[in-house]
Amino acid sequence: MASGVVRMALECDHKVVKKRTKLLQEQIWRTYCNGKKYGYATKCECGPEEWSILNAVGPITNGAGVLPLNKIDAVSEGELMYMRAKFERVVGSRDSEAFYMINPDGKGGPQLSIFLLRV
Repeated sequence: MASGVVRMALECDHKVVKKRTKLLQEQIWRTYCNGKKYGYATKCECGPEEWSILNAVGPITNGAGVLPLNKIDAVSEGELMYMRAKFERVVGSRDSEAFYMINPDGKGGPQLSIFLLRV
């Protein structure tokens, strides 16, 4: 984010089946950041550790910062960087969606864009 605009693309394969899953329900994604391939991402459910972090940043409407993990989870040590923002969702089709981070001051374009594509 410090280098300017970040564009993330998550691509999944188009499966030929009778009942199609929703785009956000896909399990495995190829990941790209600013056009460079970075590997794969998988969908997973939130566990107790993730819920405690989400509860800790819940009162924050937007911003970025660092949370000490020992305040959230007595077992973990270290720090966790977070970013909280509002996103605009744009649905292109059944196989494409985009999320654009909205700047709180309303100036300029989105600094972070996330594209979900089924190819």
